[in-house]
Amino acid sequence: MAVAAPPARPADLTAAGLTWIHLDSPSLDAAQELADRFGWHPLDVEDVMSKRQRPKIDDYADEGYLFGVLHFPVYDRSIQRLNAAELDIFVGPDYLITLPAVELLPVTRLFERCRDDERFRDDLFSKGSGRLLYEVLDDLFDYCFPILDKIGHKLDSLEDDVFEGRSEEVVRDISNVKQEIISYRKIIKPERSTLRVLERHVERFLPEELELYFDDVVDAAERIWDILDNYKEVVEALEDTNESVIGHRQNDVLRILTVFSVVLLPLTLITGFFGMNVHFPGYETMWAFWVIFVGMVVALAGMLVFFRYKRWL
Repeated sequence: MAVAAPPARPADLTAAGLTWIHLDSPSLDAAQELADRFGWHPLDVEDVMSKRQRPKIDDYADEGYLFGVLHFPVYDRSIQRLNAAELDIFVGPDYLITLPAVELLPVTRLFERCRDDERFRDDLFSKGSGRLLYEVLDDLFDYCFPILDKIGHKLDSLEDDVFEGRSEEVVRDISNVKQEIISYRKIIKPERSTLRVLERHVERFLPEELELYFDDVVDAAERIWDILDNYKEVVEALEDTNESVIGHRQNDVLRILTVFSVVLLPLTLITGFFGMNVHFPGYETMWAFWVIFVGMVVALAGMLVFFRYKRWL
């Protein structure tokens, strides 16, 4: 009988009077233990355990801490699409708690760097919990841009495919990229207003000379939004262009088929008329056959010349 693995315990670092506690996918017991230790509101524990929490900032001025929920894009391999990863943060005067619902590599790497590099940890922690939170968010938003670059590369490839004659093959690819852009926009849109609220409320945890740092985070979110707006316009233009190319090719096919139908119509009329079981001048003579045959060739050539003159061919 397999023994269940014990629940993960929070990892913590302490330096310069500041504690950073980090735990991926916290259990209810772990969240409640932290709440009891730092005096959090019970509703915050419910928000941490909730799987459908919207981005928000709650300022508990009397209790002396700040609670925030932020979302960041991650690639979900199970559905092969971008998904929103939730990060719950608690900021106090002498602590920072990060509780991501799934592992966020930038946060994990920064925590490991602080753990392994004592000098870096002491220098960073000495600047306060607000500056440490800025470093966490700055790394997370820096991590967002490579995802945007991948989407941009896909759009460039799709543009080449559309104009190289592979319109039918890229319909699904355009749809997939469009879905990625929509998912990304759904993540970033509520984040923009939340970051502005965070910028206002986190000031009390920042030294006066560091208050401008969170402007950089807000600017990063706005740059991401602007890029996504540009990508949205590009993918919609590519979709319209691709549909126009496909429609133009279908029209070419229909035009050719229509020309064949119209060209064959008089020939069918002639053969049908002279194919009746009645006697006509020259019936059952060789010269009548050749007259009818030449007449059909002249009619065919005349119609082709007419279509060419009209630029329908």
